[in-house]
Amino acid sequence: MALSRIINRLLELPLFQGISNADLSEIVGHTRFDFRKVATGKTIVAEGEACNGLYFVLDGTILATVRADDGSYTLSEELSAPLVLQPERLFGMTQRFSRSFTTLSHCNILFLSKPQALQLVEKYEVFRLNILNIITTQSQRLGHQPLRQPPANIRDKVVRFITDRCIYPAGKKSLNIKMEVLARLISESRLNLSRELHSMEKDGIISLKRSTITMMWRQQ
Repeated sequence: MALSRIINRLLELPLFQGISNADLSEIVGHTRFDFRKVATGKTIVAEGEACNGLYFVLDGTILATVRADDGSYTLSEELSAPLVLQPERLFGMTQRFSRSFTTLSHCNILFLSKPQALQLVEKYEVFRLNILNIITTQSQRLGHQPLRQPPANIRDKVVRFITDRCIYPAGKKSLNIKMEVLARLISESRLNLSRELHSMEKDGIISLKRSTITMMWRQQ
């Protein structure tokens, strides 16, 4: 891949935004990047896999799937490049991916090993600030969640349940869960939940299939 094309791709990634062209040229010249082509339907990383570096999705669309600790439901969401896969998992108490990421189209992936990433953190202030901003923003959002007003009705509870478990608050989300499990988790009766879900489907908010709720959510 030509140097100019690599630099342009890096500038689209959140961790490299704001870095000067001169520094980017130096980074590209002295950093060992691993470029990978991943075909449609392949796993990039799996839930529970050790996070030994940063995975940057340069183009294409992927599916991120998270599973409840007790296995009672899974939530999948479609994400489009450019993006980096769970950079916060490179540090901290649990240095393993909490989600599985698979390709929905052909994707070009850039992998940066942890030692190489730490060299960039140490040498380039903008890169260091970018990764700190990502991690602290996530922490601040999680810290604010208990302070929000509770959902006012069943519809709001369903939407909150889905969006609280997403990486990005927009796009296509699919929740695979039994009706009785969701009813229990949002403290509603199965009958009232069923009525509301069918009302939401009628209003075009969700679509229902057996044990699956699909929602196209647009950020306000």
